[in-house]
Amino acid sequence: MTTRSVEDTLREEYSDLLPDIRRTVGELDARARYAMMPIALGLKLRHEQIVVRSRVKDCESAIGALRRRQEGKLFDQAAPEKYYLKNLPDLAGVRILVFPRQHVDNVKTAMHSAFPSWQADHILDEDGEQVLAWKHNGFCTGSHRVRCEYQIVPMLVGLFWEVEHAAIYKPDRQLMGVSREPLMRERTQVVLAALKDFEEEFVRQVSEAARG
Repeated sequence: MTTRSVEDTLREEYSDLLPDIRRTVGELDARARYAMMPIALGLKLRHEQIVVRSRVKDCESAIGALRRRQEGKLFDQAAPEKYYLKNLPDLAGVRILVFPRQHVDNVKTAMHSAFPSWQADHILDEDGEQVLAWKHNGFCTGSHRVRCEYQIVPMLVGLFWEVEHAAIYKPDRQLMGVSREPLMRERTQVVLAALKDFEEEFVRQVSEAARG
């Protein structure tokens, strides 16, 4: 008898979970947008932005994410019963992009009020000292099978991550290993620092112009 692979078992689980995932991301997106409405209505300058983006993790991305959590980043094909996609914290999610970052605290407060019991799992910089994005995960009312997450990210960092995600985090096969190159990691940190410096200087200049 042919034994099913771990991947095929997980694909079947994903198919079973998909209606819950879609229902959950719809609820999460609506609640996040509602929480952001008072802040968005209070923005006075054209450059100020709060953007909510939702996403459903697709099947192969979910399997890949679960695989990366295993020892040696490999599944034990002899024990498919050990693995469940429902254990992932982000099958459904929203990312809230904020510019300038001076609005981040208000966004954090609003989202905490909407999801007070969700667990924090923030994204830190390379040194583990500075928060790059504020991330929480938990369950919506639409499903207790699918854990979802929200991220609050300074907009410039979030837009850079969209490029980095495809080029470095999940690259084409021929680019595998690029993210582990020391110089590439160093350059990534330089970009993140430069984006923060740019934003801080921009806000300073805007404040000075308003006073003048």
